[in-house]
Amino acid sequence: MTARHGAQVLAIYRLGIDEGQATFETTVPTWEHFEAAKLPAHSHVAVDAGGDRDGDRVLGWVAAAAVSDRCAYAGVVEHSVYVHPAARGRGVGSALLAALIASTEAAGIWTIQSGVFPENTASLALHARAGFRMIGTRERIGRHHGVWRDVVLIERRSPVIS
Repeated sequence: MTARHGAQVLAIYRLGIDEGQATFETTVPTWEHFEAAKLPAHSHVAVDAGGDRDGDRVLGWVAAAAVSDRCAYAGVVEHSVYVHPAARGRGVGSALLAALIASTEAAGIWTIQSGVFPENTASLALHARAGFRMIGTRERIGRHHGVWRDVVLIERRSPVIS
């Protein structure tokens, strides 16, 4: 994922925000703010190549951020994955998670985690297929458009990083 993908990445993020089942966020950040919060080595896009590289259409993205500055958590990241609605059901989400798993394991990261609204059953199923497990549910953890929401905590522990 690079700055040339920025506008499309943020547009897909906006679509996820607008659907109301992907995040507590209600506004899209600037590209600079978005990019600064992510780990570049673990931020990937899926593209539908349309000829030259500048013409690639972003189908989805995955990005990870460190969960803590404490050295004990150096091998733990939190991630987000978003797929454009028109590209869903085509394996884009699975390919993005596979890229994330490959890059994190190559870097010695042993845990990828996230929080998912329980109503987002498609995301929960996608993550289960990629080897994530449900840790538990944080009940009424935050308000979203005036409604208390639960969040299902999921994680994938690497079988190759010890």
